[in-house]
Amino acid sequence: MDEHGQRFGNHLLIALPSLRDQYFERSVTLVCQHDGDGAMGVMVNRPSEYTLGEVFRQMGIASEDAALQAQVVLAGGPVHPERGFVLHDGDHAFDSSLEVADGLYLTTSRDVLEAMARGDGPKQALVALGCAGWGEGQLEQELIDDSWLLVPSRPDVLFQLPIAQRWQAAAGSIGIDLLNHASHSGHA
Repeated sequence: MDEHGQRFGNHLLIALPSLRDQYFERSVTLVCQHDGDGAMGVMVNRPSEYTLGEVFRQMGIASEDAALQAQVVLAGGPVHPERGFVLHDGDHAFDSSLEVADGLYLTTSRDVLEAMARGDGPKQALVALGCAGWGEGQLEQELIDDSWLLVPSRPDVLFQLPIAQRWQAAAGSIGIDLLNHASHSGHA
């Protein structure tokens, strides 16, 4: 368990080429919470059909920042696809924030979006609709079954890299080239 009481919290789950699930194929998911009851995370490399400007309009939030309005909203996972999740850095939490790691939060309350629209929100943030979830022991079993590669989280993968580069870059952080990785693996 880490200092936040989580096993794999603040780690990236990288779908291995052998994972043939239509939703998670070639995905990168930040594990935000992991304990004895299961795990919860947000995919960070799947664009949705929405922009942040559209989300602001639907929520009645005004913003004059064209670049912010054009930001792509991610498809965070198949659980609660109607609910917004904001992954952000910063030195303070908002109303409904989960501290993933020091200076990294997952917030589900409107106040973070309002702060972003006013220009006084977190320096780095991504917005996703939905999240991913695993029941008790499910994630551990999927790791044993070689569905995922688990690596420490990196801010550049979460916030700076173009979405299309995140899958390969996350694995590359530990020296693995997924494009040359066999689509199957085994145990000796």
